[in-house]
Amino acid sequence: MGPMAGVLIELIKTLLNLAIDGTITMGIGEAANFAIGCAFCVPAGILYKRNRTKRGAVLGLSVGVLFMTLFACLTNAYLLLPTYAKAFHMPLDALIEMGTKVNANIHSLSTFILLAVAPFNLLKGVLSALIVFLIYKKLSPILKLHH
Repeated sequence: MGPMAGVLIELIKTLLNLAIDGTITMGIGEAANFAIGCAFCVPAGILYKRNRTKRGAVLGLSVGVLFMTLFACLTNAYLLLPTYAKAFHMPLDALIEMGTKVNANIHSLSTFILLAVAPFNLLKGVLSALIVFLIYKKLSPILKLHH
């Protein structure tokens, strides 16, 4: 169905989450979740649309995982973590200290990104890609009916 279908699904998921849970940070987390999700599905969708083979699917999903992880790292470093620190009236160092409690090797923003944000998003992306890869064939007849 293409990358735009992925964007629309991300949008619907995000709006539902915002309506159900809502946050005190006025949707910053939801907006980031939407953008990071799009960073996964748009490149994956574009590459798969160009090469509709198993190899094209693996390539698209792999590139999607890498784009998502990189985008999540940059977004967390320059937008999310500073925004959360401000929203919760705490210094950025306090957030980094929370990371240190989980991993003693975290001692700066860059190590927080490298040792907490990157692995989390890489794992999330790999698991998402694996699920898509495993269920796509079973769903494709249904998806083709609506295409």
